[in-house]
Amino acid sequence: MKDLTIILKNQPGMLADLGETLGKNGINMEGLCGFPLKNEGIIHLLVEDETTTRWVLEDAGFDVRAVREVLVLDIGNITGKPGTGGKMARKIGNVGVNIDLIYLAENNRIVLGVDDMDKARSALGLE
Repeated sequence: MKDLTIILKNQPGMLADLGETLGKNGINMEGLCGFPLKNEGIIHLLVEDETTTRWVLEDAGFDVRAVREVLVLDIGNITGKPGTGGKMARKIGNVGVNIDLIYLAENNRIVLGVDDMDKARSALGLE
């Protein structure tokens, strides 16, 4: 799965436009987070097929700034257990890897953007 960074105008209806564009093209938003930055909205979107998604969005006039590989982890077994997120982050940090993106996705999953995928996977026992 890939994370796309999309820049929207920070105004009413822009997120709806994004969602409707994806929906009418049969693209599911597996995960989503967003935040404002001055006059823009910074959106992180988790999708299965980044090539088609990027093409659809750019064709509709959206500004797709980046596509990156992310770790997508099932956290169903640790959801609601205090301290488990900190333990996971500590394992990654202890091997010198920085987490620079984190958000929740559908189906009890967490999305992590890291600066060294191999080391992060190894730290979490995902090799």
